[in-house]
Amino acid sequence: MAPAKQLGLEQSASPQEHYKHTLERLSRIQSHLATTPRTGKLKGKVAIITGVGSLKGIGRASALSFAHEGAQHLYLMDLSGENLPNLKSTIEERYPDVTVTVIQADAADDKAISDVCHQALREQGRLDIFFANVRARYSTLSFHVTASAQAGVAFSRTLEEISGEMFTNMMRINALSCFLAVKHASAAMKQTNEARGKPLSGGSIILTASSLSLLFYSSGIPSILTLTVAVAGIRSGAGPVDYSASKAAVNSIAQTTAWQLQRTNVRVNALCPGIIETAMTAPVFDRARQRGTVYKIGQINPLGRYGVPEEIANAALFLASDDSSYVNGQLFAVDGGLTASGPVVSGKFA
Repeated sequence: MAPAKQLGLEQSASPQEHYKHTLERLSRIQSHLATTPRTGKLKGKVAIITGVGSLKGIGRASALSFAHEGAQHLYLMDLSGENLPNLKSTIEERYPDVTVTVIQADAADDKAISDVCHQALREQGRLDIFFANVRARYSTLSFHVTASAQAGVAFSRTLEEISGEMFTNMMRINALSCFLAVKHASAAMKQTNEARGKPLSGGSIILTASSLSLLFYSSGIPSILTLTVAVAGIRSGAGPVDYSASKAAVNSIAQTTAWQLQRTNVRVNALCPGIIETAMTAPVFDRARQRGTVYKIGQINPLGRYGVPEEIANAALFLASDDSSYVNGQLFAVDGGLTASGPVVSGKFA
């Protein structure tokens, strides 16, 4: 057998060398849309995506990916309207055949979600995809972040520091938003419209959760609703109790509603990202760069690296498209293999 070095394997590479290769890989991944032809996987599809406001987030990356693959109309929602015009103009400039509607609204507001689903039916006669990508981070909540949270606000709150109000607010943002997405989107997806090319009921709902919510939650079954769940919803130790509980709730919503929507061809899945470099995780990355240890981020998963929003967007595209037509009620971890093994060790992110 040839030595590992001759095979081009990197087991012997130093952490710094591995990080250099990681940056090269991530650069190629992030330039994917610019170098890959459009295949039309979502041609004629009408989609709603929430949580698109970050300039470096999963929602924005997914909106661009869906547009690249030919979505007919994108309804893009965020609580903040600051970056919505930029996202709309970017998509329209790159993909003039895609219609974009931006909406400033709360994804955990019953009426707002009902209204956007009805708007899609009224304007396009169909709804095919709902990506519930809202993810609360601690800096969005109304309490003071202390110096002890410098290593990553979303990952450092102790049991004693979490109030009932904070717990309830976290559940509202992360879990209620997903429940409302499934409730209203599934009703719209069951509507047929032969004139608009939809003779049969069906659709895909994707909810954002977390891989860390999967460790102590492992039941499963079938729809096309996909919830984005973070690793914190699959594994313990990756987030504080309120965040982890909210993401585990998203997992349960995905699997429970997949059953309740049986035989409608509406699929519901939970997408569970690992550690991804976004605005939410910026405190982790910023502190690691200050300490000169950014190369260690992601060291606890088999790939030995962190991910970027475009990689989650690729998974969301798969779940949104007919490529995943038999995938339903699943907790879909995209975490570099983190949840393939033991529990997360607190304090070992970077």
